[in-house]
Formats: sequence, C-alpha cells, structure tokens
Amino acid sequence: MNTPHIGVLALQGAVAEHARALRAAGAEVSTVRRPVELEGLDGLIVPGGESTTMARLAAPVRLMESIRERHAEGMAMFGTCAGMILMADQILDAEALTGFERIGGLDVVVRRNGYGSQLESFVGPLQVSGIPGEDVTPLQAVFIRAPVIESFGPEVEVIASWQERPVAVRQGRILAASFHPELTPDHRLHRHFVELSAQRTVS
Repeated sequence: MNTPHIGVLALQGAVAEHARALRAAGAEVSTVRRPVELEGLDGLIVPGGESTTMARLAAPVRLMESIRERHAEGMAMFGTCAGMILMADQILDAEALTGFERIGGLDVVVRRNGYGSQLESFVGPLQVSGIPGEDVTPLQAVFIRAPVIESFGPEVEVIASWQERPVAVRQGRILAASFHPELTPDHRLHRHFVELSAQRTVS
C-alpha cells in the first residue's frame, strides 16, 4: 500500500490525537486550517469539538466549501462526533448552524448531543465490521456529547451500532462515527480510513 497523505482539520478538537493515530496507522499527516492546505491530500479527518464553532471559524476562508470540492475530486473524509455533524446532509436541531456552510455529502439525519451532556459521557464496546486485521475484539468507543444518527439513506452502510442505533457508517469515500476513536490506543478504525484514502493514491 502506498503511503497516503491525510490532513486533520485543525480548527478545534483532538487534532494531535488524530494525527498520532494516523501516523501509527501508516499515513503521512498534516494539519489543515486554510483551503490551500487541502492540496494533494488523499484524505481528511474532521474531528470532534463544537460543530458551530468549527463552522464559524471556517466561514471567513470558505473552508467548508473547499473541503466539499476536494471530496468531489476524490479526497476521502472521516468525520468523528462534531465532524460527522458537519458532513451530515440533514441536522434536526441545526438552529445554531443557520447561515453557516457545512460540508454535507453523508446521507444521514443526525441529532446533536443525542446521547446527552458531557456528564453523561461513557465508553462502550463495539463490534465494527470491515476494519483491517484479524483482531475481532470489540473496539472501546468513547462517547462525549455524541450525535445520534436518526436515519440514513440507501447508500449508507452501517458498520457499528450501539443499543441498536448506528454509530459508525460508511458511504463511498466517507467514513463517520458518533464517538471518538482517537481517544483510545486502538487505531483499527484509523487504519481502515488510511486504507480507504490509499485507494485514491493507487487509482
């Protein structure tokens, strides 16, 4: 496998943790704050944090529009928690994001903070389908003010569920998770994204 170059949107959130996980999974990594820094990327992680804050910080340089354009050209995307909200085609409680561009492209309907407040954060074991390697032990998923996926379209594949609700999905070259895979030493989901991004490198 060629070494893909993957960016981490560095407006807010666990940027260093995602970068560390990507490097451990075999990717070349850089941070992204401006549209020009998207050039040459095979993939981009949009981390967790505050979706409203990220949308507001991205607006002056039209970063969300640039991400959408690069994805249309083939760049893979992985959204975690708030990152998934920014990629969702529909948000049920989107008042705080009104007037700001989002990325879109993921055919899901989400509800922000659907798993409760910060005080209700939890860790749960997940079986995730399609991740590389022969390790079949559950992935320990960290949920912090996590969004709920209320529904999804026919192109969306559910790869992990928690209490019968989808919490990790894949649609073409988009991967998204309600939880924070970067906060554990288990990098299998990041390896899966590195492989997804590398498919463009060799195509």
